[in-house]
Amino acid sequence: MLLPRVFAAAGCSPLHTLLCRSLNTTEGRQEAAVRTQEHLGALTPTLTVTPPSATAMAPENAAFDQGPEEPPRRRGRQRYVEKDGRCNVQQGNVRETYRYLTDLFTTLVDLQWRLSLLFFVLAYALTWLFFGAIWWLIAYGRGDLEHLEDAAWTPCVNNLNGFVAAFLFSIETETTIGYGHRVITDQCPEGIVLLLLQAILGSMVNAFMVGCMFVKISQPNKRAATLVFSSHAVVSLRDGRLCLMFRVGDLRSSHIVEASIRAKLIRSRQTLEGEFIPLHQTDLSVGFDTGDDRLFLVSPLVISHEIDSASPFWEASRRALERDDFEIVVILEGMVEATGMTCQARSSYLVDEVLWGHRFTSVLTLEDGFYEVDYASFHQTFEVPTPSCSARELAEAAARLDAHLYWSIPSQLDEKVEEEGAGEGAGGEAGADKEQNGCLPPPESESKV
Repeated sequence: MLLPRVFAAAGCSPLHTLLCRSLNTTEGRQEAAVRTQEHLGALTPTLTVTPPSATAMAPENAAFDQGPEEPPRRRGRQRYVEKDGRCNVQQGNVRETYRYLTDLFTTLVDLQWRLSLLFFVLAYALTWLFFGAIWWLIAYGRGDLEHLEDAAWTPCVNNLNGFVAAFLFSIETETTIGYGHRVITDQCPEGIVLLLLQAILGSMVNAFMVGCMFVKISQPNKRAATLVFSSHAVVSLRDGRLCLMFRVGDLRSSHIVEASIRAKLIRSRQTLEGEFIPLHQTDLSVGFDTGDDRLFLVSPLVISHEIDSASPFWEASRRALERDDFEIVVILEGMVEATGMTCQARSSYLVDEVLWGHRFTSVLTLEDGFYEVDYASFHQTFEVPTPSCSARELAEAAARLDAHLYWSIPSQLDEKVEEEGAGEGAGGEAGADKEQNGCLPPPESESKV
């Protein structure tokens, strides 16, 4: 009765305590057949477990640590992806700048708003000025400007008496406002040809510029502003296994269709040949094989990466993780329900933004006839007992524990059988009844002919 009270006061399970003991002691490594009762008896007088915290390690977690305590080294890592999703990369020394002009539409869409508006105004103004100058040159070449007071003279454009009038006539022609005081005559073939060219080119400018502005206004990256990620990622046990978790949510009532999540680990590595790769990208499995990466993002969801043998964190303990230098980039993609356009939201977590031994606070509550999401608790976490060893060490400890149970339970059963056998010899029929009511099933009765 003493052990359950000790475990309950410690805030951890007997299984975790036994795993810690088997990893931290030399006896646990050398004697694989030690009985479970001996482990529990050895742990009982010294068991003191508290939840892990950022300032003091829990005794349960400290059992996994090896060597003296060392403060984590200071980090000055520059983010590859900002928390708001902006990629912190600038293109420099681009000599083939003409390639931007081959895709002029995308170049204009990617411009800042003030540059886009400036280009929009210049595109129309320069077009009007260009054709206005040509109309003025036609009038000047035909001599219309010299016969302004001659009523018998038929000009190319009536009442075109200077460059300003030609510029206004160009605006009226391209914008199809409608002719009034100035109008083209049928005695000017070159003017008719120019009128056709300006009408066609004006329609093309309208289509191009209106299309650019429409695409820029309706860009789905603005929808990504209402897709939120938790400010921290956490590492804790889930179903007995270490998992790296973060939370995503959607602030709008209109949903993201076909939402999917990805995660990438970015850190430096060196190959066997000595090549240094500064920003090596490694995929973190978030359920691609099982389909868990396909999200129904109606309420906030906790995305989990199970730290197994295929994970890059398989051999990372709490101390090793705190001293590592990496960045986890998470990418959420889906189609906007209102427009059908693809939207992508991004965020990242540095080493000091990964909390070991924490779990996310629940934000979903059941009200009268509906579920309510409390986004005030979206970023909150709380501490939970979590071993500080690596996932590999935890799996090895669990395997040794299974071996201990496998060898200890049959030996206990053999002792019980011997005791029951002795009782049967001494008690006669009472012993036979005890055998049938004990751990072993009664033997099958012989068939009678």
